[in-house]
Amino acid sequence: MTTGKVLQFRRGRKTVHERHFLIEVLGVSNREEAGKLAGKGVEWKSPAGKIIKGKIAAAHGNKGVVRAIFEKGLPGQAVTTEVEIK
Repeated sequence: MTTGKVLQFRRGRKTVHERHFLIEVLGVSNREEAGKLAGKGVEWKSPAGKIIKGKIAAAHGNKGVVRAIFEKGLPGQAVTTEVEIK
């Protein structure tokens, strides 16, 4: 089990994908290592104890960031918090 940090929503200039998030994984520093995580599960735990699950879709960029798609979408307060990678 690994941990990661939610960086931000996946977004374009005028659009925001509410269910897609960019996650920085601890110990992963390049695209090849990030690509190996594709398909793994991700869980975010709210301060109230609610768990929102998701899945890593693909690598994003060349510095080890991954793109995760969640079931519902996380609240804005989730940015800069930790997630667990199963």
